[in-house]
Amino acid sequence: MSRNYKFHNPEGVYFISFSVVNWLDVFTRNIYKDIIIDSLHFCQKEKGMEIFAWCIMTNHVHLIFRIISELTPQQVIGDLKRFTSKAIVKAIQENPKESRKEFLLEQFSNAAKKSSNVRDYKFWQHENHPIELWSSKVTNEKINYVHYNPVKAGFVYKPEEYIYSSAKDYFGEKGLVNDVIVVR
Repeated sequence: MSRNYKFHNPEGVYFISFSVVNWLDVFTRNIYKDIIIDSLHFCQKEKGMEIFAWCIMTNHVHLIFRIISELTPQQVIGDLKRFTSKAIVKAIQENPKESRKEFLLEQFSNAAKKSSNVRDYKFWQHENHPIELWSSKVTNEKINYVHYNPVKAGFVYKPEEYIYSSAKDYFGEKGLVNDVIVVR
């Protein structure tokens, strides 16, 4: 992580993005996206994560959150990435319908060989690029960016049509992640 991108304020609200190594399109299958959803639920319940916005794209995740426990944001995000990395790689290995299994595992293995802190498979790129959201204006800009990502990518016409984001919560519907804190 570069010097400019750090979790300086343990109580701050942060916007982060984390990407699959080599920007591989892993999240084209719902089974892998569901691992992220389940992990976010766990972080909310067990690690004090409050979620303001989120979106899972084909090769990266956007998240706006804060931590309201004794844990630090970097600890929670580190745990989230470690767990999801192992769980998604295992799901790929065990998925008989995964036509790209050998290719993906080879890419993750090659990325691990270039990393000093990963042994077998490296799933996530190291960087999160945390940006502390210090005003309601900046927070709303980032929330809109997160929710319009699937529109910009051409997946949907309206943000609330994309189920793998918190946009539904902002349009008065129930999304896939529990207890999203809607900012107005």
